[in-house]
Amino acid sequence: MPGDARHPPARIAWQTLIERDERLMTTSSVLVETFALVENRLGMEAVRVLADDVVPVLHVHWVGEHDHRLGVTALVAAGRRQLSLVDCVSFEFMESLGLREALALDQQFAEAGYRLIP
Repeated sequence: MPGDARHPPARIAWQTLIERDERLMTTSSVLVETFALVENRLGMEAVRVLADDVVPVLHVHWVGEHDHRLGVTALVAAGRRQLSLVDCVSFEFMESLGLREALALDQQFAEAGYRLIP
């Protein structure tokens, strides 16, 4: 988010990935969480920008019951706070595709063994 010291490097990383035409993947769970956060912190104009400018360049995996259950199982098995269901669903999705890098700012991805970008 603007104002966050981590925002400038994340923005540069995003622009670099877009310029390199990297395949950018996410889950519908991440989008739900992101839309709520953007609406709450930045308002509806930012939601429009997210919907119109960001989401169209993403390849979205629509989380179904099976993916959700895998995430819940992983969350319960981890047995710790500061780890969300969205994180666990993301980890399960990434593992299923052999993905090892994440454009993410939260350390939970690094703790789970993923290389963080930026």
